[in-house]
Amino acid sequence: MSILSFKKNIAMVAISLCWANSVNAQKNDYPIQPVTFTQVHFKDNFWLPKMKINAEVTIPYTLNQCKITGRIDNFAKAAGKMPVEKSTTYTFDDTDLYKVIEGASYSLQTKKDASLEKYLDTLISNIGAAQEPDGYLYTFRTMKIAKPHEWIGSKRWEKEEDLSHELYNAGHLYEAAVAHYQATGKKNLLNIATKNADLLVKTFGWGKEERFPGHQIVETGLTRLYRVTGKKEYLSLAKFFLDLRGKEGHLNQEYSQSHKKVVDQHTAVGHAVRATYMYTGMADVAALTGDKQYLSAIDDIWNDVVDKKIYITGGIGATGNGEAFGTDYDLPNMSAYAETCAAIANVYWNNRMFLLHGDAKYIDVLERTLYNGLLSGISLTGDKFFYPNPLASMGQHQRRTWYDCACCISNMTRFLPSVPGYAYAQNQNDLYINLFVGGDANIQLTNTKVAIHQETNYPWSGKDEFTINPAKKANFSIHIRIPGWAINQPIKGDLYQDKSKVSEFTLLLNGKSANYSIEKGYAVINRTWTKGDKLTLDLPMDVKKIEAKDSVKADLKRFALQRGPLVYCLEGIDNADSSVLNLVVDKNATITPNFQASLLNGIMTLEMEGSSTKRQVNSNELIKTQQKVTAIPYYTWANRGSSEMEVWIPFEASASKPKPAPTIASKSKVSASIKSPMMLKALNDQYDAENSIDRSGNFFHWWPKKNSTEFIQYDFDQTYTVSSSDVYWFDDSPWGGCYLPTSWRILYQKDGEWIPVKVISQDAVAKDKFNSIQFEPVSTKALRLEVQLSKDNAAGIHEWKVK
Repeated sequence: MSILSFKKNIAMVAISLCWANSVNAQKNDYPIQPVTFTQVHFKDNFWLPKMKINAEVTIPYTLNQCKITGRIDNFAKAAGKMPVEKSTTYTFDDTDLYKVIEGASYSLQTKKDASLEKYLDTLISNIGAAQEPDGYLYTFRTMKIAKPHEWIGSKRWEKEEDLSHELYNAGHLYEAAVAHYQATGKKNLLNIATKNADLLVKTFGWGKEERFPGHQIVETGLTRLYRVTGKKEYLSLAKFFLDLRGKEGHLNQEYSQSHKKVVDQHTAVGHAVRATYMYTGMADVAALTGDKQYLSAIDDIWNDVVDKKIYITGGIGATGNGEAFGTDYDLPNMSAYAETCAAIANVYWNNRMFLLHGDAKYIDVLERTLYNGLLSGISLTGDKFFYPNPLASMGQHQRRTWYDCACCISNMTRFLPSVPGYAYAQNQNDLYINLFVGGDANIQLTNTKVAIHQETNYPWSGKDEFTINPAKKANFSIHIRIPGWAINQPIKGDLYQDKSKVSEFTLLLNGKSANYSIEKGYAVINRTWTKGDKLTLDLPMDVKKIEAKDSVKADLKRFALQRGPLVYCLEGIDNADSSVLNLVVDKNATITPNFQASLLNGIMTLEMEGSSTKRQVNSNELIKTQQKVTAIPYYTWANRGSSEMEVWIPFEASASKPKPAPTIASKSKVSASIKSPMMLKALNDQYDAENSIDRSGNFFHWWPKKNSTEFIQYDFDQTYTVSSSDVYWFDDSPWGGCYLPTSWRILYQKDGEWIPVKVISQDAVAKDKFNSIQFEPVSTKALRLEVQLSKDNAAGIHEWKVK
């Protein structure tokens, strides 16, 4: 059953609604205010179709997944309406339902849907039934399962600073409750949320329960409740949770940003989603309380991220170990984590930074993330998803219909309807145009109400026409963002450089050159406006070849392509032999844009000349073959099945990954004690790992197996006489799950039997180098490498050679 049905001209929703219609106007707040969703209506060919797919496909799909995976049943079990045999997997699974209710509520605000509203009421009734009399709401404890989840502890809040996620669940409940209340006017979910929040106020605080949330979000949830209810206790509690971090005697760790007081933190560390939710919460509390220490901290952290820790796609969180920020300039591509949730949180944070400071550099990061590292998280069909968003792939990355840990899916569901809320902002008589999307907006300034009609084919075209219609002739300022990418500054700072010739943008007022000044990245026009005034902005859409700072080793001798706000990638399906990792493109190559309406829902491709590379036996010289190279927007990759992909394109052959030379190993059929076709390709791809923990290429592993005997096997294309072999181990200790194995041996196949070779010499097991074995020659058609895993860990392999 389709829960949502939206017409062609569906209006979009803004997350910024949390600042609208507050019961009590707040004295302190952001100096700049977003223009709320009800005032912005997209009518373009890029975002509008994506919003419609989210409404018609993604929201009902995700609601259904919450049903069939048992997330909705968790509430029925907690209410005593179902027998309790088991729960779902994660203690934060309740939030998936909250987030989808939030996204569905945004949709209800633009188009009434009685069926959807009734269904949400049913869900809310189930949620309310699961709430305990004092307001506590956490199904994993309340359902009283025979064997409770190991993360929840024996009593309330006991493991909150670690894994229980009780406050994290509460935060998403509050966000959903505010959205639903403002969509429908009903208080059924809001009453549940405030009852829970009142319990938190009663329970937590100085001299009471002094615990902070292990996973941040409750802080922003509380500030949203504060804006709607006017209860200052909610704002005070949000500040308490922030100020408690780093206090002696607590679980203080970088992973959850609790290693220091928040005002003493000046670099981004730990879990990237938790971090950026916290920075967003700090901005909210700073704006509402005027705490300047918070501002100093998040200003420094923002500079740390953009100077050292952000991907060209806007993705953050480089490592899968802890889903965390890596060390400075550590931005690997193949193993890039860049979680979709982190991209969404990065948008929230940068939007708040703009509202605080009015600087276009924050919207530049927001836009980069929005069009690239965030939008890549959902398929064009709206029902397949990415959790991590890597910048290179050997085909091992595939979109999935669901994740057991579904935070990114439900987060995307609630975020997509919010995009229009980032398009405009205002401060008294200053009107900000931040995003370039066709449609209409109505904005109330101090002097007058202003209607704006925006006509553009962005991001494919840089031309944008604005018709300004004030309700009456009035003086005010229009601030039009001039994107950093248009003036050779991809991201503020020197992490990424655009060394191409600067192209000029043009800004016309009623057909003539406009008189403007540049302030904080905006072209500012202050004048008396009349109905029908037209502004025309024409941004240069030259293809840019972006290079990274030399400190980013993963991107040395490579460039990334960008046109307008879109970062591009090479994907195997568009290129010869379905391969791209072996391609090289000259830095001076001519790039030709070509719009293809029938490809990937209509995209601009980039065409160029390049060459493929291939290794030779007994030679270091590469075989090079000229070929046409095609690039597509990064957000569209992996919509046509698994394939090789690369964002950073080598301009020197030494940076490429040549196709392997025809050796015994590379010509073999590979198999193993586990089935993983993509990982098996790593064993004979002739990639030279820098060290055992190198994640820049593909690798094979047996995780999560341990204390077992495993194998990998080569079936040769013919009978060979072999007498030696080399293996390079993958080892991501101490934080990963793969350590060196206890032992290994080689067996050969003879008459259907596996026989151990007679060893002449064998290296001790060691990492960061090839381990060699010499044995008496054997003639065989197959060889097996048998591995004994250690008692507590798995093992992995970068490469296995046979001679």
